Amino acid sequence: MAEALHIEGTVENILFRNEANGYVVLDLDAGGEPITVVGELGDIDEGECLSLYGEYITHPRFGPQFQAESCERKLPNTAESIKRYLASGVIKGIGKVLAGKIVDTFGARTLEIMENDPMRLMEVRGMSRTKCEEVANEAKHIFALRGVISYFENYGIKSRYAMRAFRIWGEKYRDVVELNPYLMCTEEIGMQFQAVEGYAHDLRIPHDSACRIGAGMLHILRHNAGGGHTCIPLDRLAPKVCEFLSVNESAFYAAYQEQLKAETIVEYIKNEREFVYLKEYYTAERYITDRIGIMRDFGARNEHDYSTMIAEAERTRGIEYAALQRDAIQSALSQGLLILTGGPGTGKTTTLNAIISLYEKQGFRVLIAAPTGRAAKRISDLTGYDAKTIHRLLEVQFDPAGGQKFVHNEENPLDCDVLVVDEMSMVDVLLFSSLLRALTLGCKVILVGDSDQLPSVGAGNLLRHLIDSQCMPVIELKEIFRQAQQSCIVTNAHRIVHGEMPDLTKKDNDFFFFHRQEFPQVVDLLLDLVCRRLPNAYQYSPTHDIQVICPSRRGTLGVIELNKALQSRLNPPTAEKSEVKSVLYQFREGDKVMQTKNNYDITWTKNGENGTGIFNGDIGHIRTINRRRGEAVIDFDGRITVYPLMLLEQLELAYAITVHKSQGSEFEAVIIPLLGNFEKLSYRNLLYTAVTRAKKLLILIGSPIKVEQMVSNNRRTNRYSCLRHMLEQSMEKGESNAMDEIFT
Repeated sequence: MAEALHIEGTVENILFRNEANGYVVLDLDAGGEPITVVGELGDIDEGECLSLYGEYITHPRFGPQFQAESCERKLPNTAESIKRYLASGVIKGIGKVLAGKIVDTFGARTLEIMENDPMRLMEVRGMSRTKCEEVANEAKHIFALRGVISYFENYGIKSRYAMRAFRIWGEKYRDVVELNPYLMCTEEIGMQFQAVEGYAHDLRIPHDSACRIGAGMLHILRHNAGGGHTCIPLDRLAPKVCEFLSVNESAFYAAYQEQLKAETIVEYIKNEREFVYLKEYYTAERYITDRIGIMRDFGARNEHDYSTMIAEAERTRGIEYAALQRDAIQSALSQGLLILTGGPGTGKTTTLNAIISLYEKQGFRVLIAAPTGRAAKRISDLTGYDAKTIHRLLEVQFDPAGGQKFVHNEENPLDCDVLVVDEMSMVDVLLFSSLLRALTLGCKVILVGDSDQLPSVGAGNLLRHLIDSQCMPVIELKEIFRQAQQSCIVTNAHRIVHGEMPDLTKKDNDFFFFHRQEFPQVVDLLLDLVCRRLPNAYQYSPTHDIQVICPSRRGTLGVIELNKALQSRLNPPTAEKSEVKSVLYQFREGDKVMQTKNNYDITWTKNGENGTGIFNGDIGHIRTINRRRGEAVIDFDGRITVYPLMLLEQLELAYAITVHKSQGSEFEAVIIPLLGNFEKLSYRNLLYTAVTRAKKLLILIGSPIKVEQMVSNNRRTNRYSCLRHMLEQSMEKGESNAMDEIFT
């Protein structure tokens, strides 16, 4: 924002309020001019006087909407504005009638008296001592909270963090945070480390203080967890923290010992090397290890031979299972623990269908889950069984600071005998730990996934480590079935995963390669294929059937630029289409969009059914945009939702998406541009994941050298984690006390 605009006025109405983050939408009377204001302004109430800095963000045709970046607030100072303020319900126990009586008694001095001499409220006609004390206690809380917000605003700290601090420490907040301002970095408060640095500097906190170094250490561990690492070797963490904070090793190790004593971090020894965990990640990996050991011991091998039942299933379905498929079915039924893995065309779905049906035939209740909404829909379509996202299955709930917890856990387990989890490569250690906590001890677990795909966005490389540790039975289906052998998509995917170049010469199947060396050539061909050639040749819908998948977000052939180019061709602006601007894109009616974060509050309807939740990776189409009402109607695969425009930052155009965002999905036709310098993303399992997203048609455009470079680079996404080591140690020791540990 170049130069902030300034407006002042009185709050007329609160139109929307998000208690978790302090986001509000309000009507402001700015000297007789009504203005709609949006922003993270905290517990604003009607009648308050605001001084706001920000910018106008809406189209003039619908009236200005002011995006507030900062806010100075004053309590109302006229009798009329005070009456409106109290009548808004800001103080429990005061309604419109009583507000009028109080202001009629004290006039413009009402709030001053309520703050400094609240028992004078007994002068109001009809006010008893009990009622007066009740109102006085409520008013004390309100004035205290406003003092907290005012204090933090002096240091440029937003009101949502002030409210969280007050919620945790109450009126002692100042003593707490001035002693250690870096407590504002805790997950309960949620401020970024860099944002607290200025506040700490103003408080003259020493540069090498233990609280600063400890907070910097936690910041770096969290940052690396965001990059997939559940832990960091101490010999790498120490120099990184020292460099980041400009402190010496002596100060680092002193702070490190304090953090260990405070149990905010955990040290784990692997092969005589120290690894440092944030506590929640250590707890998750330790729990996974112990729980799998218990499940393995509890569900001791059932020697029953299920071959007769399997043969009956073959006759019923009119198919003959391959030897490994039969082994997988037998193992699942007899042991109750199984990882079923394999590439495309190897029969995972056929095998899984048999496992589910034979469990149900025995009277077991089976639940099926997947990490994303699209992955759940896909497995449901393939198997014919209902599937839910893991979050929906566990029934996620959020606390006021935005942290999540699940309804189902050790005390309230899921009502199922068998749990099937698909797309396990996308599941991280925190989520899997929560899932295991929600299972009864005797619940059978079938994990399905392809370990050659990209690992989870969250921390860990869970599926790979579960397989490599041999902590539970693993069946890898390797045979490509005859029907699948006819597909070049399938055969080339297997070539790629084995380090062999795909066949780029065939022009008569479902896998095509177009050699282009210049960026404009790639863009022109891609646009022509999406907008004209494929719709004409295959009757594909450019938006519903064709998906452009890119390795990178940035650059000429990245998601952002290609989305803009595709939008201009497929959905250009017209006088009839309403539009709204976000940070990256200009959204308009008819656009293909993707949800980029889980939102559990958005409601939807589908064929008369009502539900809540639109999830990261869900793709939809904008039906209508109503700027005046501040909402859009979006169709997410038949789920129709009224989407508040204030949440636009959760959407992106989806004509082109990244490989990571495509995981768990399949599309009729996929086009992948492969040209340019995206070295950090030029590796084998990224290309393999992209290729396996195509159901019927795959087109690569670019340089064969880039394809060869990616195929040759078997740099799996290396992630620091000790889960495999923990699992292997557990297997070796056969820890007899695991059950005692996990249930104490």
